[in-house]
Parts: sequence; C-alpha cells; structure tokens
Amino acid sequence: MKNMKKTGFTLAEVLITLGIIGVVAAMTIPTLIANTNSQKFRSQFKKTVSTMNQAGLMGEAQYDMNYSAADAACGTNAGTDDPDDKSFCGLLNGTLTGHQFLSAVPAGYSPTIKSGVAVKTPIYLTLADGSMVVLPGAAKSGTDDDDNAIASCTLPTGESLQSSSTEGSNWITDHPNCIGYIDVNGKTNPNKEVVCADGTAALTPWVSCEVPNDAAHMGDIYPVVFHDATVEPASNAAKTVLSTSK
Repeated sequence: MKNMKKTGFTLAEVLITLGIIGVVAAMTIPTLIANTNSQKFRSQFKKTVSTMNQAGLMGEAQYDMNYSAADAACGTNAGTDDPDDKSFCGLLNGTLTGHQFLSAVPAGYSPTIKSGVAVKTPIYLTLADGSMVVLPGAAKSGTDDDDNAIASCTLPTGESLQSSSTEGSNWITDHPNCIGYIDVNGKTNPNKEVVCADGTAALTPWVSCEVPNDAAHMGDIYPVVFHDATVEPASNAAKTVLSTSK
C-alpha cells in the first residue's frame, strides 16, 4: 500500500491567520458600530420629531391649541395637566399615549450640550419608545419681543425660522422659552449633543454642515424649537441629521 501523506496547517500558519483576522476586525468593527449607532440615532430623531409634530397638529384640531398657545406653566404634577390648563404638558397629555412626565431629572443624567441650549424650567417627558423630550415648562406671556423677556412661540404669518431671523437677530435665541431638546435614547449614554464636523453646533438650523457618523460627532441629543404646531431642529447639526439619510 502506498503511504498517504497527511497535509494541514501548521500552528504558525494558524496563528498568523488569526492575527490578520484580529487586525482587520479591530479596524472595521468600530466603524460598523459607529454607523449602526448613527443610523439608529437618525431614525429615532426623525420619529420623535414626527410624533411631536403630530401632537401639535392634533392639539389644534381637537383643542384649538398648539405649542405657541401654551401660556401657562406645567403643573407640579405635569401628568395631571389637561389641555384646558394651556400648558405644554396639558397639550401633550391630550394628544399622546404611553408617555410619562418625570418628577425630576433622571438620576445620573448629565447631558453634554455644545450649542448653549439652556431649557427654561425643564420638564422631562419620556415617550413610549424610550426617547425623552425635554420641554420648556415655564409660562409664556405677551407677544411683544421688545417688552417681554418671555415671548410667545409664534412665528409671524407666512414666515419661517430663516426668514424671521434677520441680520443681527436670531428668532430662536430671541425666544429662549421656546427651546428644548430630544434625547433619542433617554438617559442611556452617550448623552451628548450632535455636532458638525468642525465640532460646533450653532443655533442656526438654516446653515448646513456635515455631521460625520463617528462617535465624536453623532450624538443622541438634538436641540429643537417649539413654535405654533411645529417642532423643528434648533441647531444646524440637528437640521442636517433630520434632512439627510446618512
């Protein structure tokens, strides 16, 4: 009988192959994770904005009230407010289901905000899908921007955020009580605001920018402005994410 020679991989060959696989994995897995998180954050932000816009439109249809008509502070127990109370909380209690108002800042929640958003008397609202909306809960009064530090969240008829922000003025920053933010995965990390490629996040949503899909730029927090029956991105980075698919 002829001798049969057995062939196979040597230990050195196996170790070299595993080493190559490890190097390739180390180079590609972080990118895959970043792209996955980026897509998840984008999708959830768009979904949450849509939910809040539907609530504003339903408020107009059912209660003749929208975000700009909210002229009262949310109650001590925001979950018991109703639309007649004329607060953001009352409007949302009448138009949302499966939501919950938190009585305090979630334990351990310390978001990183680069655009300078400081929500006035923040109210923390969690939606049924786990996202969180931080609402401006203070009362608003008056419509004369020059005479009232707390102004109505109503855009002039026929105007947009861009057209209302003339040279030397910015409608969003002139109406601080109309600004909040969305944290698309609640208190779960990274709890930081999305920023442009240059690291900025200006409250000028009409200015476009690039938002890379890496952990340094793609965050889970998106500033928004409430006006009339609408919720819109309040920063250029948030606007870019809402208006792009990747």
